[in-house]
Amino acid sequence: MKRLINRQPGRVGSVLLTALPFVGVLLAYGIASALRLAENPNDPLLPSLLTLGESFLRLATEENRRTGDILLWSDTAASLIRLGLGVGISALMGLIIGIVTGLIPVVHRTLSPFLVVLSMIPPLALLPILFIVFGVGELSKVMLIIFGVAPFLIRDLQQRVEQLPREQLIKAQTLGASTWQIILRVVLPQVMPRLLDATRLALGSAWLFLIAAEAIAATEGLGYRIFLVRRYLDMETILPYVVWITLLAFAFDLLLRVLTRRLFPWYRGGRAPA
Repeated sequence: MKRLINRQPGRVGSVLLTALPFVGVLLAYGIASALRLAENPNDPLLPSLLTLGESFLRLATEENRRTGDILLWSDTAASLIRLGLGVGISALMGLIIGIVTGLIPVVHRTLSPFLVVLSMIPPLALLPILFIVFGVGELSKVMLIIFGVAPFLIRDLQQRVEQLPREQLIKAQTLGASTWQIILRVVLPQVMPRLLDATRLALGSAWLFLIAAEAIAATEGLGYRIFLVRRYLDMETILPYVVWITLLAFAFDLLLRVLTRRLFPWYRGGRAPA
C-alpha cells in the first residue's frame, strides 16, 4: 500500500485538482451573490458573474467620454511601465551588487551590513519621504518599487554567489583568470537563472508597492482606478480590475518560469535532482 506522500496524480487528475479551488471560489461567489441579489436586486456589493463579465467587456472596449481612452488598457499601460522600470532596475542592481558583494571580500564587508539594515526598512513607510523628495510624479512610484524589491534581489544573488563551489573559483584562478573573467565566465552563468527565479518571487511585492503608490498619488493606473471608484462602492469595476491584475501577475510569473526553463534547462532552483 502506497503512503499518501508517494501518491502522484495522473495527468487528468492533476488538471482536475488544479481546477478544483478555482471552481470552488467561483461557486461560492455565485451562491453568495445570488443570495444577496435575491434579497435586494440592486445590491452593489456582490454583482453576479454575468454582470462582472459584461462590466469587464465594457471596460475593455468602450472609450472614456472625457479622455477618449479605453480605461482598462490605458490604466494597464501606465501600471506596466512603472512596474517594468522598477523591477528592471531592481534586477540590474541585484545582479551587479549581488555578484560584487558576494565575490569580493572588501565590498562584502563594506556593503553587506548596510544592505541587511536597508532591507529591514518597511518600504511603504518611505512612501511619504519619496513623495517629498521626488514629487508625486512617476519617479516616486518607480523608486518605491526599487526600494521594496532591490534589497531582496541583492541579498538573494549575494547568497547564491557565496554558495558557489570554492573549487571553481580556485581552478579559474589557477588557469590565470582575472577577477573580471571569473565574474563573466564562472559566476554570471550560474547566477542568471537564480536572478530570474528571484525576480519572479519578488513580483508579488512589486505589485503591492505599485498599487499602494498609485492609490495615493496618480491620475491613471490600475491601483488608481480601484481606489478612485471605491468611494462609490463600484464593485462592477473593482472586481474586474482585481481579476485583471491577478491574471497579469500570473502571466508574468509563467513567462519567467518558461524563460528560466528554456534558457537554463539545467537549473532546478536549488532542488535536489529527481
